[in-house]
Amino acid sequence: MITAGLRRAILAAAGRPDADPMLTPGPAPGSYASSLPFRLGPDPRAAAAALAARLAGEPWIAAAEVTGAGFVTVTVTHATLARLAIRIANAGPACAQSGALAGRTVPAPSLTLPISGVTDWPQARAALAAELTARLAAAAGATLIFDAERNGFPASPPPAPGPVAEAIHYAGPDAVRFALARMPPGGEPPEAAVIARHVLGNPAYAVRYAHAAAAAVLRWAAALGIRPAGFTPRLLAEPGELALLDALSWLPERVAVAARRGRPDEFAGYLAELAARTIDIMSTTSFTKIPEISSERLWLADAARTGLAAGLGLLGIGTPGRL
Repeated sequence: MITAGLRRAILAAAGRPDADPMLTPGPAPGSYASSLPFRLGPDPRAAAAALAARLAGEPWIAAAEVTGAGFVTVTVTHATLARLAIRIANAGPACAQSGALAGRTVPAPSLTLPISGVTDWPQARAALAAELTARLAAAAGATLIFDAERNGFPASPPPAPGPVAEAIHYAGPDAVRFALARMPPGGEPPEAAVIARHVLGNPAYAVRYAHAAAAAVLRWAAALGIRPAGFTPRLLAEPGELALLDALSWLPERVAVAARRGRPDEFAGYLAELAARTIDIMSTTSFTKIPEISSERLWLADAARTGLAAGLGLLGIGTPGRL
């Protein structure tokens, strides 16, 4: 999507197709900063100025400028950011994919060990992290190299007695899987009583609730015979709408970065932030007054549902239409 296209444009302008632009959020929705100029020569500001001049000619870029000690900050046009709603909704699961890791190889287990068959939290986290890193890397275009040494895992081992199996029995497999995916290396194990709670303060619940909330908007509209049709970019301009579009624009980049670092917990954290943005905007009257909802907002609800579904699918978590 936007970050994938921006990655290609920056690397082409720099003549460095194998580099990493190291994108970070800019000061406003639809703005992105790259630290690549710091690796292009002794004068980062001069390198950033040259990049900005080349990028400014792109019709989908509103501004490209030098910021700080040598960053190049790009702001896309409002229409480009708004039309992301249509692009994501139409792309389906592919909205999370990119070629950021094309040409790289990543080790992957030949068979994954279901976390119900693991006795303790560190082992469960390590097994899941290996599986998810491979999933994310594949979505970012990497080639997986399967580890024959991991072929010893049975396809469906019986649940192993211990805290992991007890948590799954109490909170459910999706809640435990998300909590484990979000657990950083050396982090505290999740508490079953906490991750089982159906409250928005519990990310393991909120990510699935957000998907259901966006799906509900589309379902209620369809029941009234209202479906996304035309699209006028200027009609998606509320601060919350722009914030959600901006968060969605980072989906393929967050997949690639988490895979590159071997930190699926960072991607799970991003999904929790995306869920929070989705819940905030789906709770406003612009989206709850379904008979008056605009086509543009239906596209945005569909994009949020699609983006969350793609992200949760990469984590191996179900996407409920109702909760």
